[in-house]
Amino acid sequence: MKPTIEILTRLQENSKNNHDEVFTKLFRYLLRPDIYYVAYQNLYANNGAATKGVDEDTADGFSEDKVNRIIEVLRNGNYEPKPVRRTHIKKKNGKMRPLGLPTFTDKLVQDVIRMVLQAIYEPVFSNYSHGFRPGRSCHTALAQLKHEFIGAKWFVEGDIKGCFDNIDHTVLIGIVGKKVKDARFINLLRLFLKAGYMEEWKYYGTYSGCPQGGIISPILANIYLNELDTFVEELKKSFDTNTPYTLTPQYRALQNKRACTKKKLDRRNGREERDQLIVQYTELGKELRKTPAKLCNDKKLKYVRYADDFLIAINGSKEDCEWIKAQLTEFIRGTLKMELSHEKTLITHSNDCARFRGYDVRVRRDQQVKPWKNCKQRTMNNTVELLIPFRDKIEKHLFTKGAVKQRPDNGKLELVARIDLTRNTDFEIVTTYDAESRGLCNFYYLASNYRNLNYFSYLMEYSCLKTLAWKHKCKLSKIYDKYRIGAKRWGIPYETKFGRKVRKLTKFNEVDGKRCEDTISTIVTIIAKSRTTIDSRLKACRCELCGYEGKDRKYEVHHVNKVKNLEGREPWEIMMIAKRRKPLVVCHECHKKIHHGY
Repeated sequence: MKPTIEILTRLQENSKNNHDEVFTKLFRYLLRPDIYYVAYQNLYANNGAATKGVDEDTADGFSEDKVNRIIEVLRNGNYEPKPVRRTHIKKKNGKMRPLGLPTFTDKLVQDVIRMVLQAIYEPVFSNYSHGFRPGRSCHTALAQLKHEFIGAKWFVEGDIKGCFDNIDHTVLIGIVGKKVKDARFINLLRLFLKAGYMEEWKYYGTYSGCPQGGIISPILANIYLNELDTFVEELKKSFDTNTPYTLTPQYRALQNKRACTKKKLDRRNGREERDQLIVQYTELGKELRKTPAKLCNDKKLKYVRYADDFLIAINGSKEDCEWIKAQLTEFIRGTLKMELSHEKTLITHSNDCARFRGYDVRVRRDQQVKPWKNCKQRTMNNTVELLIPFRDKIEKHLFTKGAVKQRPDNGKLELVARIDLTRNTDFEIVTTYDAESRGLCNFYYLASNYRNLNYFSYLMEYSCLKTLAWKHKCKLSKIYDKYRIGAKRWGIPYETKFGRKVRKLTKFNEVDGKRCEDTISTIVTIIAKSRTTIDSRLKACRCELCGYEGKDRKYEVHHVNKVKNLEGREPWEIMMIAKRRKPLVVCHECHKKIHHGY
């Protein structure tokens, strides 16, 4: 029997070669045990694997018997997803975002469904979509924007109001049903959508939306919003017009005048007269380079989307933008049964900044001429510029973390110590500051004004020094002298098994960022063909703790959230630390001893 992963890879290739192909008999892949071990490999490393849903079911206790029970219930058609446990996390604007926490069994089944749907839909998704897709990120969206939005006149900023919470189940099932003709698979998908949620021990039904926190929610949202991508692509085909390259009358007049001056210069022999013509010829050349050359009568539409946020660039008039906005509003309301957020859906001129994925986006209007390939050109004109919104993002981050405060007399920023960190060790304090600095620098490495983060690095460094000085009740200079490394650096020394190392604060110019890749994944999941997989470890029928071998015992996976939190007092803790693994395959008797103590 072929591994399920190979079958899904073949499905993906078929979908890539034939975008109109309809898939049937997908439910049978949910009845194959090997795919559940792959799902466990995908899930166990996440911190949420040990988070409880509405019951005690977590990654701890995973076994062959559990996989067989899930398959048997699915085969009999008796599988009932449990409602998710709803919690709330704080958003950047201070509001609360609802988050659904499924049970681990439901996570396993959802991840299997996700792999099947991803194999079918990933090749047919639009190249303009970047959210929750393998090999893509907000950086790939920004890189595409920077490359394709050149010369845009207007921006249409789009945001769908409560996208995840307002997905219409009937519309979604109808979209999936166009490509998937399997009643049992569709019915299981509908059960997950209608499972509901528990909040403060009270059950609430779900009649729309995909719960944020669910494993299948991102792929279902992309399937839903792919209809928007398709609509915009069709709108682009009808909107775009290509006109032949024609020069502006001003540019053509200056060109002709410069050519006449050149002919006069070639015919004159007098020194003074030639000098005057040379000056005139030079001035006409400077004026020519400042004058727009192309008569821009063509219309262009560019588009990029990340999750429910999208940005459209228009080369046209403001009336064209209003018409496109109206078309989008009508399509989203009529077809997708959702609403555009009027507060966030804005029409912005490209001279001003539009906000997308935490960056300010604008088009340069720079007439500066620079040498380029044996000639002089306006190399920066009409290019896209990505900027860091310092006041909205950087300063807000500093105020939120308590690293600075605003002086009441002049409004300037003043460095302060973060009192909440003073109970930590010096190493932990520096590590916290370093992680926050590197996070922001990594995110904004595409910005044109990236060097301005030098001031941010300075503020974080001296806030860290002030925090250490507050903790040790001494002057800042004493902390600096105590941990000095060389002339202008300092750091906290710490010991490892490889020797002594130093934890330093990373400078903004030491962050290289991440490589932007915009490619469709060629394989669904990579599964290692080695004896260290969960599948092979369970089938070995050997307890990794007591060493017992034999098929007369049941074997389960003992799972912990973080290995670094283990103290190494118990034998199983010592073994996990030595193996550097969260899961440990043990027999049922040893598993009971671990939970109830020796």
